[in-house]
Amino acid sequence: MSTVLACDLGGSSFRAALIDQTGKTIALHAVSTELAHDKHGLSEIDPQTWWTTFAVCVNALQRADAPAFARIQGIAVCGFTRTQVFLGRHGNVLRPAITWQDSRAEELVGSLRSLLSPDHPETAQINAFHPLARLHWLQKHEPETLAQLDHIVDPKDYIAFRLTGALHSDPISLARLLAASKEGPDGLTLFKAAGIDETVLPALVHPTSRVGMVQAGLGGPMKDLAGKPVFACSNDTWASVLGLGAMRDGIAYNISGTTEVFGVLSQNRAEAEGLLSVDWNGLHQLGGPGQNGADTVRWLLGVLQPDETAQDIGPALTRLLEAGRDPQPLLFLPYLNGERTPYWDPALRGAFIGLNRNHGPTDLAYAVLEGIAFYNRIILERAEAATGKPVREIRFGGGGADTPAWRQIKADICGRPVVVGQTRETGLLGTAAVVWTGLGYFDTLEAAQLALVRTDARYEPDPRQGIFYDKMFLQFRATEAALSPISSALAAMPSVVSGG
Repeated sequence: MSTVLACDLGGSSFRAALIDQTGKTIALHAVSTELAHDKHGLSEIDPQTWWTTFAVCVNALQRADAPAFARIQGIAVCGFTRTQVFLGRHGNVLRPAITWQDSRAEELVGSLRSLLSPDHPETAQINAFHPLARLHWLQKHEPETLAQLDHIVDPKDYIAFRLTGALHSDPISLARLLAASKEGPDGLTLFKAAGIDETVLPALVHPTSRVGMVQAGLGGPMKDLAGKPVFACSNDTWASVLGLGAMRDGIAYNISGTTEVFGVLSQNRAEAEGLLSVDWNGLHQLGGPGQNGADTVRWLLGVLQPDETAQDIGPALTRLLEAGRDPQPLLFLPYLNGERTPYWDPALRGAFIGLNRNHGPTDLAYAVLEGIAFYNRIILERAEAATGKPVREIRFGGGGADTPAWRQIKADICGRPVVVGQTRETGLLGTAAVVWTGLGYFDTLEAAQLALVRTDARYEPDPRQGIFYDKMFLQFRATEAALSPISSALAAMPSVVSGG
């Protein structure tokens, strides 16, 4: 049976798989990846790292199943977004890519907004994580880089470019830059108002569009891919939503990977404070990415169990949750790295509230899971209020979805059924759906989704537990409001000086 090569470049790992047209994974390989992240809000990485890791995965898949590898019909890569790769005129990398965690542009957000029309619909979206703010930072701090800049793309586009020599992206991944390139009421784009050349946007195509063929002469494991078509695909969230079977009106999605991503799909466009509204090819997504998620759980496990370094958090978390809990509730604010959706505030900080002497590791673990679920509920409530109707269910995926207790917690706190799929690798399955659709095996992505996605379990909210969580949610919001100014003050303070 024919296969496709589907790849998912995530924040903590690069995963690649051979998947057939029934959605079955024939072979899979994953490589752990780490982002360089320092104490001063900087987060960047050399894009060559992704290309090298891609080659490692391709080589491993060929060794794992050479016949299935030889039957590859097409290739696509999804990957994290809000990360900028800066390319020069000849496709050369001008500087390390700036990742989604980077908040260096915070100091310049005010000066950038002063240049922009308040009536432009994208001006309200400008924050430290906006790609235009990163370009403005280059304009102020690295003008020589900006002068050489020819195109700005996402990580998955860079890999496709290295494969084909053709430079494309899709309008979903680059939605914020695309919105900034539209004229406002004053006739100016945000690019023009900021004095930045908008031709840095590459050609934008539909995710199922063929962007080129794998070039001959790449060498190594890539030589056997020469002549295979490469498809544009989109960001990892979009691909995972497709792989969850959530690309439908009235469904919410929650992807708990390295970071937490939550949103609602609707046939009608809606706007809500702090949420991103993106046209997902006819369906409108209202929600966005966070800075916390399964990585926050990994942080807790590292604190409690520093000798264990397993990437898979599920078993360790399950063991933690097996012990009894103290009767007194404990709250956790999950903002360890600031927060994007819906606050867009890099100065937010995390906190445990209500600690007593009897609280132990199990209490801390439950508080972390509940704190992230309370954060999900904030986005859900804002999105449902904007769309005017409750969602029918939440499709839950990513590494965090491996823990049954967390599935039930999310259902109870959000008051909506939580559904998980049979495959853990939803991004890979969604990417495979893109390739099979692009190859013509399915007429539409909707048809591919129906054919390939299978559900595994459904968790209904417990009304009695919901009453308790409603009360806790009120305290969670009160805690957020009370501690936000303290977070800002602490973030602005100088580093602690070690005593001698």
